[in-house]
Amino acid sequence: MSDETSRRDRLQATVVTSLWRTLSGRSLGTLWRLSRYAGPLIHRLSKRERHITESNLSVVYPATDRTQRRRLARDSLTHSTATMLELGFAWMRDPERVESSIVEVHGRELLDDARAEGRGVIVLAPHFGNWEVLNFWLSGHFPFTAMYEPPKIAPLDPVIRHGRERRGAQLVPTNPRGVAALLKALKRCEAVGILPDQEPDWGSGVFAPFYDRPAYTATLLPKLVARTQARVVTGVAKRLPGRGFAIHFLAADERVYEADETTSASGVNACVESAIALDPAQYQWEYKRYRKTPEEAAGDPNFRHARIY
Repeated sequence: MSDETSRRDRLQATVVTSLWRTLSGRSLGTLWRLSRYAGPLIHRLSKRERHITESNLSVVYPATDRTQRRRLARDSLTHSTATMLELGFAWMRDPERVESSIVEVHGRELLDDARAEGRGVIVLAPHFGNWEVLNFWLSGHFPFTAMYEPPKIAPLDPVIRHGRERRGAQLVPTNPRGVAALLKALKRCEAVGILPDQEPDWGSGVFAPFYDRPAYTATLLPKLVARTQARVVTGVAKRLPGRGFAIHFLAADERVYEADETTSASGVNACVESAIALDPAQYQWEYKRYRKTPEEAAGDPNFRHARIY
């Protein structure tokens, strides 16, 4: 890394950290009002985010009127903006205040019952609502381990780590050493979190239906289940605009327990769909979930025609 790049990264980190710290002192109502102003602007001015969001929504809701899809795209970008504005709140606000913002918890018994049976719990945490608030709650109520990939702006790493670990969460790398740490935690009957809706590198996934379209999906889950007999739940922190958050834990689709990787991955994607059904606007639709295609994997020279982005 050049000295110029290093200086630029330090400056960016200082600006971003200062912004998070400033916003951490604002109420959730104020942050939501800011999001309602900024979200529609992003939808109007940011061609990339608008295109990806609307392309995804055209795939998953093909029968929905285009005007309704555009409204949903705008609402989704508003919620994504709220998540970004709430990072300082989740990471830097005093823990008592963040805890008090979680006004509802549904399905906790799914975790408690599994641990009472001597099983670890794998929490599938899709990019829905505010996943940092979910991490905050989990790490405050259970021994909790999650995979972590350092940010591109390296000086932000200690800030983010401190925010995610301040309630006792253990962050492990996204490599074989991290997988080993997850296995050990599950064998201790603890909880671990994995992201079910990020596209893995080639060789680490299979194609499985996500809203009836093939999506390249990670195969880490069946490996963890096979070696630990852990239970699986889906977890989200649903935003209650201006009021706080409702934690929801949902029983996993039974296919996640199958040894066949494609069947298990289909169950994982069904779990994500169930979480999205709580409020489709709160899902992060601006992620390129269908970037990889079966045609590309098969070496079809015309694979670009199968892409939606």
